[in-house]
Parts: sequence; structure tokens; C-alpha cells
Amino acid sequence: MRIRTTFGAVAAVLCPALAVAQAAGQESAREAGPPVSVEAPRVALRGVGFDIRLEYRGSGEASYRLVDATGRELASGILAPYETTEISKVEVRSRGELPLTVRITDGSGVTEEALGPHLYPGWISLLPPLLAIVLALVFREVVLSLFLGVWIGAFFFAGLNPFTATWRTMDTFVAPALADGDHAAVLIFSLLLGGMVGVMGRAGGTLGIVEAVRPIATTPRRAQLATFLGGLAIFFDDYANTLIIGNTFRPITDRLRVSREKLAYIVDSTAAPVAAIVFVSTWVGYEIGLIGDGLRIAAEQAASTPEAAAALSELSPFLVFVHSIPYLFYPILTLLMVGLIILTQRDIGPMWSAENRASRDEGLLREGATPMVDTSGGAMEAKEGAPRRWYNAALPVLTVVVVVLLGLYFDGRASTESRSLMDILGQADPFNALLWGSIAGCIMAIGLPVVQRILKVSEALDGWLAGMRAMMMAFVILILAWSLGDVTTQLGTAPFLTQILEGNLAPELLPALVFVTASAIAFATGTSWATMAILLPLVIPLSVALGASAEPDAGQAYTLLLGTVSSVLAGAIFGDHCSPISDTTVLSSMASACDHMDHVRTQLPYAMLVGVTGILVGDLATAYGLPWPFSYLLGGTILFLVLRYFGRHDLDSPQWEEPAGAPAAPAPPVP
Repeated sequence: MRIRTTFGAVAAVLCPALAVAQAAGQESAREAGPPVSVEAPRVALRGVGFDIRLEYRGSGEASYRLVDATGRELASGILAPYETTEISKVEVRSRGELPLTVRITDGSGVTEEALGPHLYPGWISLLPPLLAIVLALVFREVVLSLFLGVWIGAFFFAGLNPFTATWRTMDTFVAPALADGDHAAVLIFSLLLGGMVGVMGRAGGTLGIVEAVRPIATTPRRAQLATFLGGLAIFFDDYANTLIIGNTFRPITDRLRVSREKLAYIVDSTAAPVAAIVFVSTWVGYEIGLIGDGLRIAAEQAASTPEAAAALSELSPFLVFVHSIPYLFYPILTLLMVGLIILTQRDIGPMWSAENRASRDEGLLREGATPMVDTSGGAMEAKEGAPRRWYNAALPVLTVVVVVLLGLYFDGRASTESRSLMDILGQADPFNALLWGSIAGCIMAIGLPVVQRILKVSEALDGWLAGMRAMMMAFVILILAWSLGDVTTQLGTAPFLTQILEGNLAPELLPALVFVTASAIAFATGTSWATMAILLPLVIPLSVALGASAEPDAGQAYTLLLGTVSSVLAGAIFGDHCSPISDTTVLSSMASACDHMDHVRTQLPYAMLVGVTGILVGDLATAYGLPWPFSYLLGGTILFLVLRYFGRHDLDSPQWEEPAGAPAAPAPPVP
């Protein structure tokens, strides 16, 4: 015992000393190591520029040279101590130029680091998203299609080694997509909201909502109109809009035989379009920040013209955003299209087949469909004998909305001295607010039936867990979609598309070309925010170089600037709506419990119709001088005529209305 005690005492003295010595040795090793760390992509596209980041850790200034294998200097400059330097738009055109070498010269001598990215032709960057999209559309198997899209990207990333590609699929793309903080927040928010819906259903609150709106929502048209108006009301965030509206109105539209595809379309088309154009939303601050970056870059590039540079520097990004709203043709015409479809009850293409099926009582989903959320579990159905009290569903939803709004306000207020509501919301972290709102909604949803003794705590938790379990399929698809988005980033899909679509053109064609470019990038990458981040800093200086003016009274020259800015925002939303790998498209399918590919197929004709109409009567027409009110008049007329002469409704199943006092009609069967 004494020997052990003595040994322990000696260890207690020596261990801290050893730890200090080890730390000192590690610090010495760090100091003795390379004075610079280099971050470069593992994949380069032939002729497409990429960035290299140099982080210098020396105590004094140093110089760097970037040379290729032939000795040609690609870049050079000075490195400041403990700062990061970025070498932009490095291009490699042949394998003979690899490897690249970074040479750092400081007081200790010369340090070299070789960079040998895998070099491929630019078109291979399009293969992963196109493969996933085509396979999903053809075979309607979205999980396998997305996985294969990620795998083919990892295949190029791993230097065409199929075995390594399988490992890289998981550790380089899937795991980081799940570990991303913003992605995790979306998953947790969706999970908690699903749990809240499960408790609401178990307590009879969902059926209470259905009963409460029966006197108003007596026809499919009225049910769709209520869903549309609800989507307009939840304007502060597209994620919250999608999940709240889809889950809340699904029981109502189910009872009135509205297809799940139609519900998903209404939900998807009143989420991003509303959030993108309303002053008070999580989108606006982000958009204004990007517009400000574009104006700053344009001012720097116009330095040779002092008056133009001053006008660009003084122009308010918020003013540009406000003035560009009338030129957001796709989002606004999309809202108009949804309203026309609801009022006329006419549909085109696959949506007509879906509505015809539902109205004939043949199923809310097509036979063989795989809904994104399993709503058939008994644990989510109302408990036998539970009273149908509407406020047991309405209060949790209202709690989510109020807490998210308050969270956005207070979180943003802590980050800015401005008292402008727009500035405050622009500085807020929307993901924090969504998490606060969802947990508050869950507490309210569980607390109400427990206090009223409708459910025991264990029963409420069973419903909560059942609601969360129903989200698993959607989570798998969402994670794979994010992984595929990271693949497109790593492979440089967006820079490649931007490069092949830009070129010399007439200024009047710029808004239309920007819309097409933004649409292509958003469609291939599945993200509208990244598309805006890529294009706005590029196209604003381009528009100025082509003759756009920062003076609001400059007439058509100022319209060119507004049209270019709005085309980025509108094109990003359009591409996002069309893409089956878009997170908001996935969330719309999830909230509506719809088969994901059925949602994409039925929405695509409407999105294409509105997109083409917006280009012709909006982007092109206003660029050539047509006032924007006439664009909407023409656009609305075209959409109405298409529905009137090409749209159909089921004449054998007219819009029925329940007689007063009639028992609730059973919902159509769900395959």
C-alpha cells in the first residue's frame, strides 16, 4: 500500500511536468514546421478558375510565388504575419502544368508545397446532379438516385477509384452534410415540428381544426384558398412556411379530396416567393448584404470614373432591393398562377391527373406512391374518446409563429445598433429562432392535452415520438440532397456554368441571360441562397460595365440594374422550384406527405410556364422599355388563357359542398 501511495505521489508530481513538456514540444514542433498552410481544391476543371488560400504563421513578412510544372509563374505577392491570403481564379489547362508549387521565401529560407489536384474537363461537374435528377425523374426512386449522384461525384473526387469513392461518399460528403450546424438546425426543427404534429393528432386537436373550418372550407376550392392565404401569412421564413402550412392544412385538404400533389404545389409556391419579396423575412437581410457586395465591387471597378464610383458607393442596397421588387416576375407571377388555379379549378399536365384521381375518390396519392411522411401510424391518430378541440392544434402552431418572430427580433437586435425592423431581422440567425419556436410548440402541444387530462404524459410522448419517426424518410432524402450540393461545390459546377453562359451580349439581354444562368445553377445545385451568393457580386458589376446606372432617375439605365438584380433572385427561386434535389422542394413534399417525385413532376409544368412567361413579358420586355405594370397585365392574361383553353377539370366530379349538419366525409384512401 505504501509503495503504491509513493508511486501515486511521484506520478502526481511528474504528470503535470510531462504534460507541460509535451505541450512545449508540440509548440516547438509547430514552430519548426512549415510556416504556411495551403488550402486548395482536390479537383480542378480545365480552364475554370479556382481559389487557393495561404495562411502564413511566420513572425515577419514573406513573399510567395505560385508556379506550375513548366516553371510559369501564376501568381506572386507578399504574406503578412498571421494573416490569410487568397489567390483567386487560378487556372490549369493541361495535365502537363501539374503539380502546382507554392514557394514561400522568408527569413528562414525557402519552403515549397506541391499541389496536384485531379484535373477533369468542365462538363464532368454536371454529371452528378444531372445523373441524380434524370434517374429520379425516370425511375421515381429518389433515395438511390441521390446516392448515385453523390457517389459519382466522389468517384471523380477520388481520382476515378471506385472503392475509394464509396468511402469518400460517406466521410467526405454525407457525414459533413449531417454535421453542418445549419443543416442540423433544419433537421431538428423539422423533427420537433413533426413531433408536435403527432401530439396534436393524438390529442384530437387536428380533427378539431378540421371541424372548426368545416363551415368555411366546404369545397376543395375553399380548402385550397385557405392553404394559399395561410402561406401568404407565414411570410417571415420559407422553411417555417412550408412545414407549418403543409402539416396544418393537410387534414383539411385530405377530407375535401384535394390531392397531395396539389397541396405540395401550393405549399412550395407560397414559401420562397413570399419570403423573398416581403420586407420582413429571413431572406431580405441576406439578399441586401449580397447586393451591397455587388455595388461595392462595381464601385471599385469604376474607380476610373469618379462620378459613377461615387454614385455606386452612395446607393443604398436596401433601396435597390425595394426598387427591384416589381421586377421579380417569377415569384410574383407564381403567386398569381396559384391564385388563378384555385379560382378556376383548372389544371394542366400531371396535376390534372392527380386532381382527377383524388376527386373521384381513387386516392390522395397515386397507387404505388411513397409519401415522404408516413401518416398511417395509429400512434398519430386521435385517441378514442378524445374531444376535438381546435385550440389544441391552433395554440401550438401559433406558439411556433410567435416565438420564431420574437426570436428573430431579439436575436437580431442583439447584433445591431440599428432600430430598423428590416436591419434587425437581417442580422438575426433564423436557425436559432426556428429551433426556439419548434421546442416551444412541442411544449405547448404536450402540455395542453396533459393539463386537460386528454392524454397521459406517456401517451403524449408516444404521439410525439411517432410524429418524429414519420420524418425519417424525408431526413434521408434531405441529407443526400445536401451531400449532392456539397459535391457540386467541390467539383466547381457553379463556376463552370457561370463561365460557359457569360459572354458578350446586348445590355437588354442581360436580365434574361442572368435569369437563365441563375436557374441553371439553382437547378443543378439545389440551393437558391448559394446561387445568389455566387451571381450577385458578379452580375452587378457586369451590368454597370454594360451601361447600367446607379442613379434612380437614370431611366432605362437604372431599370437595367434593377432587372439584373431581380433576375438573380427570381432565377434562383425558379431553379429551386424545378429541382428535385432542392431542400425546400423536399420539405414541401415532406410537409404535405406527398411522394417527392410526384410533387416534382406535377409542379414542373407550372414552374416552366411561369418561368418562360416571366422571361418574355417581364425580363425582355421591360429591358426594352415596357413599363412593369403592363408586364403583369400581359403575364396574368397569358396564364389565364393557358388555363382557360388548355387546363381541364373533372366534369364528372363537380365541386361538391357538404350540406349543413352533415357528418364529416371520410378522406379518400391513401395507398
